[in-house]
Amino acid sequence: MKKKYKLHKETEKEYNTEMADNKENTSSNNDKYQGLIDEISDSDTAKAEANFGKNSDNIDKTLPETVAKLAEMQDKYLRLSAEFDNYRKRTLKEKMDISKYAGEDILLKIIPFMDDFDRAVNHLNETTDYEGMKSGIELIYNKFGDFLKQNGVEEIEAMNSNFDVDIHEAVAKLPVDEKMKGKVVDVVQKGYYLQDKVLRFSKVVVGE
Repeated sequence: MKKKYKLHKETEKEYNTEMADNKENTSSNNDKYQGLIDEISDSDTAKAEANFGKNSDNIDKTLPETVAKLAEMQDKYLRLSAEFDNYRKRTLKEKMDISKYAGEDILLKIIPFMDDFDRAVNHLNETTDYEGMKSGIELIYNKFGDFLKQNGVEEIEAMNSNFDVDIHEAVAKLPVDEKMKGKVVDVVQKGYYLQDKVLRFSKVVVGE
């Protein structure tokens, strides 16, 4: 029993010695790694400080130039804003003038027909030549018709044609022969095209 106990004591002593060695090695390795970490951290810190110093110098050099460019851009913006505001006011006035005086050209061309009618009315009170008066009025009528054609206005043909809701407006119906059913039998008011658009519908009487 005494020998066995002694053996255990020796084994325990060896185990403690081995554990102490391992602890010493671990502590040594930790110190080594910590030294490397500290070295790397010091190096990175030094590099960061150096870069910051360089960037700070660059900022100090470029700051006046940047401020000058910013002031120039702001001036350009203010000028552009003022020009646009003037353009907007000018175009608005032009649109108002166009709307107000849109018919000026056409009215200047119509006024001569009014002059012709004035002369005809004055002559009507002084003459007994009714045939000559009739010819004069027909001349004015034909002249005005030519003027309308020159400006793209043409009469819609309606009489005896098939009733068409796209160009005709029925104001009455009239019993007629079988062959005239659905056709225009009378024109109450003429209709007109402006180019290819219906300017005014023809008011017509339709046979039924």
